[in-house]
Amino acid sequence: MTNFGDHQRIEPVPRAGLSPREVARGMLDGFNRHYALFRYGAQRAKSLFESGDWRGIQQLSRERIEYYDTRVRECTTVLAAALKGSDARPASSEQHSLTSAQVSFWQSVKAEFVALLAGHRQPECAETFFNSVSCRILHRDYFHNDFLFVRPAIATEYLDSKLPSYRVYYPTREGLEKSVIKMLADFGLAAPFSDLPADARALARLAVHQLRLTLPRGAGPRLADDCQIQVLNSLFFRNKGAYVVGRLVNQSAIHPFAIALLHTPSGQIRLDALLHTADDLTTLFSFTRAYFLVDMETPAAYVHFLNTLFPRKSKAEIYTTIGLQKQGKTLFYRDFLHHLAHSRDAFDLAPGIKGMVMAVFTLPSYPYVFKLIRDTIAKPGMDHATVRRKYLMVKKHDRVGRMADTWEYSQVALPRARFSEALLAELRDQVPSLLEENGDTVVLRHVYIERRMTPLNLYLARASDAALEQAVRHYGDAIRDLAAANIFPGDMLFKNFGLTRLGRVVFYDYDEIQRMTEMNFRRIPPAPNPEAEMASEPWYPVGPNDVFPEEFQYFLLGDPRVRAAFLKHHAELLEASWWQACRERTIQGRIEDIFPYDESRRLRRQSANAVASAT
Repeated sequence: MTNFGDHQRIEPVPRAGLSPREVARGMLDGFNRHYALFRYGAQRAKSLFESGDWRGIQQLSRERIEYYDTRVRECTTVLAAALKGSDARPASSEQHSLTSAQVSFWQSVKAEFVALLAGHRQPECAETFFNSVSCRILHRDYFHNDFLFVRPAIATEYLDSKLPSYRVYYPTREGLEKSVIKMLADFGLAAPFSDLPADARALARLAVHQLRLTLPRGAGPRLADDCQIQVLNSLFFRNKGAYVVGRLVNQSAIHPFAIALLHTPSGQIRLDALLHTADDLTTLFSFTRAYFLVDMETPAAYVHFLNTLFPRKSKAEIYTTIGLQKQGKTLFYRDFLHHLAHSRDAFDLAPGIKGMVMAVFTLPSYPYVFKLIRDTIAKPGMDHATVRRKYLMVKKHDRVGRMADTWEYSQVALPRARFSEALLAELRDQVPSLLEENGDTVVLRHVYIERRMTPLNLYLARASDAALEQAVRHYGDAIRDLAAANIFPGDMLFKNFGLTRLGRVVFYDYDEIQRMTEMNFRRIPPAPNPEAEMASEPWYPVGPNDVFPEEFQYFLLGDPRVRAAFLKHHAELLEASWWQACRERTIQGRIEDIFPYDESRRLRRQSANAVASAT
């Protein structure tokens, strides 16, 4: 018996079937296949961007979300078949107790897996894959560090690719414009630039102006002799855009930036925007947007680099936004357990209006909410399967910065002592099928965890006139963006929208969402007589997907302040013709331009402003 990490490595008794090393090798082979396909998808995104195939990029983004679970199922099936009849295989994942021989076997599998990770470029992701497969084989009583990677075994802090993960340019030696031209050329895009020298010149002028690196008559900070532009080797692709992501390091100051590239209708590429603040980058990498397609040999190196650009964003979120959502999920749960161990407050019912579909609770010291689907849903045609289908639809859809991503977990064990009695009573009453109480532990069989935001209805109730008008304008913008992305929210009540830290209005209640193309937007026909208007039933037929936008005002605009702000900015959202036109554009296959940055960041507008301010 020899020490191996934080547990003891026990050599298994010889037996028929696979050895622990063979099982470990099978799991790593399954992960390697997954990651090879993951990288191939990102490489395909580059060619799709070059050819302007936006439908292809959207389809690729949707399909890639399923890659991981597909490979886990494949690997589990292969291992289960190979272990069939072996003493090492539990009778089922519900087998609570392993024999001593099985315990030593599966502990040795983990030890062998760690040994195989020497020199691996994605060890943290491979550990997560190991966990996913093991959790399908073992009972949750064994979901701890002796059998799984509850804590990582391989450090990734200084792990990098065979070639460094980012390139370096020296603007004080080469000139800022030439550095930009070389930087863009080094990505090797097959499509030509419309006018790269002119774009580089405009971007260089803008960078100097926005970052205040040089000012007239020598005032202000200048580019130091050792100033560097450091740029990640791969472009970040999403929807119709590609992004150069990097940082300018000038003496002790780090300036994060991203350069947005767009594909023109003529098939050429132009520089569209310069994002140059941490908030700009945080918005670009928001949890409300689709995952990026980016080719990374060593994702840990990319995550470490990105974390220097927006340090307020957790590594769990960063892994998720670059398409490694399962690794993000692992890190998120580790962060959650760490927070739980270092806090004392209790889980309690979420404040605000209770929903008809979800039971929601919070931990006040934690910036997320926990959502469980009620056993009995007081909405016709709504059940667990339908709700889960809607949430998966959002996961796969282009969220256009207007729908919150969620973490979905099963078999979450939490300490009973941390639950308020009121919350336990609510869960026992509303979600008994998802609740299991074992002594000191409460197990949630299925739960969604979502970023906590300020509910819009609560915000509007206490907002000043100016703040209310701005929030209502952003609410209408959110409705427009969702509609342009082929999403009809269904229930548009203010309580189903929230405000992020940066003041962005985001939708987070998905049980009634449908595609715009499935809806029928109609005007209410004139009443045949005065009596019809007073009747309790409508005088016109109403289909299951019929929507009458003029009725929105009756349940949205009761507050005079809200009504005035809404009619000022979004009166056309009460007209069926606006919705019909939007739906028609979607049916025709148009993909609207919804930029993940403010209009003020766009290159040509900023260049004009910079020239104006200098004259």
